[in-house]
Amino acid sequence: MGKRTLIDYDGVDICQQELIILKDIHLQVHSGEFIFLLGKVGSGKSSLLKSFYREAPVSAGSAMVFEHNLRKMKRKEIPTLRRKFGIVFQDFQLLIDRTVNENLEFVLQATGWKDKEAIAQQIENVLHQVGMSTKGYKMPHQLSGGEQQRIVIARALLNSPEIILADEPTGNLDPETANGLVDLLYQISMAGTTVIMATHNLGWLDKYPGRIIRCEDEHLYEISTTAYEKNPADAQ
Repeated sequence: MGKRTLIDYDGVDICQQELIILKDIHLQVHSGEFIFLLGKVGSGKSSLLKSFYREAPVSAGSAMVFEHNLRKMKRKEIPTLRRKFGIVFQDFQLLIDRTVNENLEFVLQATGWKDKEAIAQQIENVLHQVGMSTKGYKMPHQLSGGEQQRIVIARALLNSPEIILADEPTGNLDPETANGLVDLLYQISMAGTTVIMATHNLGWLDKYPGRIIRCEDEHLYEISTTAYEKNPADAQ
């Protein structure tokens, strides 16, 4: 079975408060890919990620995401689109007054899960997937930064998304913990979920093979792996 096209942008502009952040984007994202999104602060990486789930407005061109036309879809269709994404932020955004299990239960209930047994089973599944099976009863402040970020990845996996968007997920972590986290995201992509990770850390590019896309001067550029190996400076 061939790889499915999940995102198809053709001549797309992305705006923020009527300012164009990125223009004339041509991008296809397929199932099971691991994609590095590079670029300086303010280059448009976060805006690109937000555009996929209709948080940042798309203007001009054709923008198809999971067969939804972003430029024509109705507001009531947005929750259906967003459930197909798992989002991992740099700042964990966990509810600090609830245990890990309660954090995850809250998300499932908010997205329509009602069966208590099914909810408990799904929480167990995602915690196992991120190596945190024994931490469900803990409060966020009882966890290290790396453990909190694993819970955030577990939360992103709850609704079995087809794409994980990770926006600088290792920004607040020490190198060893960050390495374990990227390894986890890579394993998730190997299991068939597309992962798009915005990062400043070029060290990951040597360790984990994937597509390299760069935001620069309001445009998106794809860097071939071969070109990167010859001249890593091009990825900066």
